[in-house]
Amino acid sequence: MDNNKNVFIAIALSMAVILFWAAFFETPRNDGFIDQQKVSTEQGDSKPVETNSSPTINEPLEIKTPIQREEVIANSDRLEIENSEIKGSINLTGGIIDDVSFKNYSTEVEGDKKIDLLNPSETLNGYYIESGWANIGNKIKVPNTNTKWSVKGSTKLTSNNPIILEWNNDQGITFRKKIELDEKFLFRINQEVINNSNNQIELYPYAQIVRNKKPDDIQALYILHEGFIGVFDGELKEDDYDDIEDKKITREAENGWLGITDKYWMTAIVPENNETFKSEFLYNDAFKANFIQNNPKIIQPKQTVNHSVKAFVAAKEVTVIDNYAERENIERFDLVIDWGWFYFFTQPLFFIVDYFFKQTGNFGIAIVIITFLVRLLFFPLANYSFKSMAKMKALQPEMTRLKELHKDDRMKFQQEVMSLYKREQVNPASGCLPILIQIPFFFAIYKMLFISLEMRHQPFFGWIKDLSAQDPTSAFNLFGLIPWDPPSFLIIGIWPILMGVTMFIQQKLNPAPADPIQAKIFMFFPIFLTIILAPFPSGLVVYWTVNNILTIAQQWFIMKRTKVKKLLKLFKTFFLRIDLIGMIV
Repeated sequence: MDNNKNVFIAIALSMAVILFWAAFFETPRNDGFIDQQKVSTEQGDSKPVETNSSPTINEPLEIKTPIQREEVIANSDRLEIENSEIKGSINLTGGIIDDVSFKNYSTEVEGDKKIDLLNPSETLNGYYIESGWANIGNKIKVPNTNTKWSVKGSTKLTSNNPIILEWNNDQGITFRKKIELDEKFLFRINQEVINNSNNQIELYPYAQIVRNKKPDDIQALYILHEGFIGVFDGELKEDDYDDIEDKKITREAENGWLGITDKYWMTAIVPENNETFKSEFLYNDAFKANFIQNNPKIIQPKQTVNHSVKAFVAAKEVTVIDNYAERENIERFDLVIDWGWFYFFTQPLFFIVDYFFKQTGNFGIAIVIITFLVRLLFFPLANYSFKSMAKMKALQPEMTRLKELHKDDRMKFQQEVMSLYKREQVNPASGCLPILIQIPFFFAIYKMLFISLEMRHQPFFGWIKDLSAQDPTSAFNLFGLIPWDPPSFLIIGIWPILMGVTMFIQQKLNPAPADPIQAKIFMFFPIFLTIILAPFPSGLVVYWTVNNILTIAQQWFIMKRTKVKKLLKLFKTFFLRIDLIGMIV
């Protein structure tokens, strides 16, 4: 039975080690609702996906020497974009949305420079959204990225003021784009074709997101997906940049959306519902996520045809994304936020923390409150676990005596241990199983705090100015007293050290393993986790530390009460024996 206890403890600790190792060193993988059995089909290994004759839109880009963002914007004809959330411009060459910054998010905690998400194609970090029409055989001149669009009416796009772009191909066909912007992050692009020629024409509407290269700050973490994402007929698909560099992935659907996601930001394009489209994720001198409608729009002479595309350039604010999913009827659009495997825990937890944040005005206090609530939720389960651990710790001297007494007879030792457990009514496994049950819940909290844009740049108290960043202090420069900036791997701050200390105290309250080598490994574990967790967001470390403190308090109380009960039991047995002796005499 003692071996069983050690097995359960080893399982729990191994899961923790695997979690943190994978978070730092493993390559990202598809998460959540991925249908792995369909990947080979989608990549063309089993059968071809491209069953329609729609034209290709994946012409290689001409890569030139990168130009500075400000220079490109200043030297091109543009229409201004602005609402309460974003600011930027649309390039009249190509009618491309390639300049968008977030007005309410800065690159640094106390800095003035805003986050630039979309950038012109001529820049090193080119990232933009284009839309248009394609045709088979290039029989009809259609607008492309070099087309010079003219402006009809307003020259500034706002939430109350759409813009209209127009281009004539000199073949009697006029192309128009009406672009609208809502109060947040949604662009509505209505593409119109007016056929004034004498011929019937067939055109395929498309839209495309192009990104020149992977973002520099991409976090290659097991816990977070960054890269290509989409929902196709209800199925979530996530593909990493490395996957797309290796092979193009093609899918077909009638409903869905697709885009590119970062930790805090995203772009997405949404085709018209109930119109079969082909989607491609590929790398062709640049990363591309696109769709093209399978069936062409047939436009008779003197006829006008429309096609609408929704395009998002968004900060991943939970309530905003959820509202878009419901209001625009975009299936599973909320999954653009990577809630992970335990989304049914993670998403509700966010709303609870966000509620306390709005009540207190401090995200750190909200984390402390949610930690108290979690401990309260698991209080009965933890009590059951700690009672078992307290009994096990109280039996340690007797276990040592039995081991010494039967050191040459392993079988006899096991029999005596089992008799001891039975006599004292102790189940060694009961102290470990509740811990295993809580692991998914704690992982969900960790995930929620890690991905939340709402925690970004939120201060706590003292030196913690950003709960989404690591504790900036370091023990190796005496927490700033020595004028030296240690390398990143030596930045082990005050909160991680507090977490390690509380973990060490918590470990001392638990029964020590009988094996001395195992005991030494367990003693090293708090140091190991302190080093591993030091670079993590300080909000996570605050949660872990407060949780440890509450655990210590609960465990200490249980152990004290168990010792008192054991002492009363000894007194009761002592006086009972005296009474028996008196009766015999």
